[in-house]
Amino acid sequence: MYQRTRVTVLEPESPNIMFMEGYSNRGFTISGNVVVGPCAVLPRSILQWNVGSHRDISHESLSLFRLLEPHIEILVLGTGDRVERLHSGMLKQMRECGIAVEVQDTPNACATFNFLMSEKRIVAAGLIPPQGIYQGM
Repeated sequence: MYQRTRVTVLEPESPNIMFMEGYSNRGFTISGNVVVGPCAVLPRSILQWNVGSHRDISHESLSLFRLLEPHIEILVLGTGDRVERLHSGMLKQMRECGIAVEVQDTPNACATFNFLMSEKRIVAAGLIPPQGIYQGM
């Protein structure tokens, strides 16, 4: 009646990490989870990010990333279909907190986030869905 099941652990020291699997104009697929709308992707969790466009990115919306423990090294910001210029004062404040900020269009930000995670860097992302229609990554 019951069959024996065998489990093989391939990477016993590898923790579960966030991985961007796809994106669309509605949101993201991250480590098997579908997230609708803008999101903050942290090393081990995903949160809704209360921004509507790159114009809503502010000192307050970035405060979440400054408060994380352990302290993140790099924040990747995906600003939609294209790279958008952010206020230099916000970027300076993040650098003063020891956080490098990489501003990219969302498709490239997703790829950069995956690359940095694969290098075991302490990275977070703030992502705004692109408006174009996309498949997986």
